[in-house]
Amino acid sequence: MRPATDTPRAARRPTLLLSMGPGVAERLLDDRHHARITALARTDSRLVAHRLADPAPEVAAALAEAEVLFTCWGAPPLTAEVLAAAPRLRAVVHAAGSVKHHITDACWARGIAVASAAAVNALPVAEFTLAAVLFANKRVLHAAHRYRALRTAHDWPRELAGAGNYGRTVGIVGASRIGRRVIELLRPFALRVLLYDPFVDSAEADRLGVVAVPLDELCAGSDIVSVHAPALPATRHLIGARRLALMPDGATLINTARGSLVDEAALLPELRSGRLAAVLDVTEPELPPPDSPLYELPNVLLTPHVAGSLGGELHRMADHALDELERYANGLPFADPVRPEGLAHSA
Repeated sequence: MRPATDTPRAARRPTLLLSMGPGVAERLLDDRHHARITALARTDSRLVAHRLADPAPEVAAALAEAEVLFTCWGAPPLTAEVLAAAPRLRAVVHAAGSVKHHITDACWARGIAVASAAAVNALPVAEFTLAAVLFANKRVLHAAHRYRALRTAHDWPRELAGAGNYGRTVGIVGASRIGRRVIELLRPFALRVLLYDPFVDSAEADRLGVVAVPLDELCAGSDIVSVHAPALPATRHLIGARRLALMPDGATLINTARGSLVDEAALLPELRSGRLAAVLDVTEPELPPPDSPLYELPNVLLTPHVAGSLGGELHRMADHALDELERYANGLPFADPVRPEGLAHSA
């Protein structure tokens, strides 16, 4: 491992191999990125390894020489067998969020340095959440469905008398990167923000400008409950029947984290009755079956896991990852390193 210093040495061009799922590189990288990769590293930036176990001959040759892997969604796992075929590998730069799908214990045992674009991938998720909070409190989804059905003059101020964002309470479940960014984006609005996170004490909550409370209290006291906790065995169905029942009538549940955090079987009766509303960008399973009520319920905004980086936002992740590659080439530590001890509490 390189010493943790910000004093650069002479820049060099490490040997690099791109590794990610089919079609990902085409969305992630434009001509500007390919030019920058070529300037920073010795590589064929058009060669992308979709598999590293039993690879094609040209991939096997590139893997044997690679000092850095540049990865993104769909990158294959770096097992001990793969690492044995990559004796020069020293770093992985991941142009996306979680590295849990491809960084293995064998990587940490080798001492491989890992960087991730999780911080910048958090931005669009937080922006999506902010929009969902403001629209939910304004009861935009309800108004749109009712307007489509009525198609006539109506006493909207009376029907929407309880709508609006002023003085509302938003509950944030999890002070993750995304949760913290959501808290930051909520600051300009006249909203009270509650936070549940077992790793955040009252002093840190004060610094964040939120009120730290137990999860039951958050659910009972929030007009919006927005989930930003990691998907771990301990957090499976964190929002279950009892906590859903604590939520006030008319409250909205927002989930942009992972579907497993919410007990969907317990949520559906609350949604069918109309007592609660939901904005769900993730579900369990990831693709609901064709007959799922979530597609049709008027109080549910269901989206296909699009809150994260999408379209042009992918280029921000590529830019961040290339900044990290440049730091590596200059002998500097990563600005946003991933450490194995932090993975136990991250997505």
